[in-house]
Amino acid sequence: MHTDSRCLHCGPVPPLHVPEHIGAEIVASVVDRITATANQPGTPLWCPWPLPPGWTLTGVAYAGDDRTGVRATAVACAGPAPLGGGPADLVFVAEEPGVGLGTRLAGLAGPDPGPELADALTDPGPGHPEHVGQARIRVGGHPTPLWLVNSPADRSAYAGEARGMWLHAIAWPASAGHLLAEDVVLHDLTEWTPPELVYGAPSPYLSGRA
Repeated sequence: MHTDSRCLHCGPVPPLHVPEHIGAEIVASVVDRITATANQPGTPLWCPWPLPPGWTLTGVAYAGDDRTGVRATAVACAGPAPLGGGPADLVFVAEEPGVGLGTRLAGLAGPDPGPELADALTDPGPGHPEHVGQARIRVGGHPTPLWLVNSPADRSAYAGEARGMWLHAIAWPASAGHLLAEDVVLHDLTEWTPPELVYGAPSPYLSGRA
């Protein structure tokens, strides 16, 4: 018998909690969960702010329990694709090493993107300028590089580090990753939740329905 949640491939994993709906009250409840279980600065809840024109917040999620605290968070957004052609979705994940939420959403093997980042840095290949992040965003006021990592063809996935945790950005469709080449600023909703946030239909990506 095991008291942990378990993945058939990875073994024990923190349980993932995905609210069915999204709105100011849901975000506030997740923020309360993160801050109530944190013995130190908690896991950030990274959200683009201001949101790109026409974009909405479409979901939040967290991984963890009362015993371990919140070990990973995810924020989903949706809006017009940067190159046209329909809607696009972005998910930002902050997580401790070994959780695996970001790699799961990115379609990567293993719990961490370390091997993928090592390949991107040592063998850049097409589209991987040597030792230069493929996306440069601002996280909590600081310029933060994210490197493009291998992922299924239906999405583009980037990984890096912020506040001592993995930071993932996953975009659907793959061309939506061009949004990260623009002036994207991530804000931690646990520090302050803008009342002007606009909410959209719940994201299918956080719950695995897409």
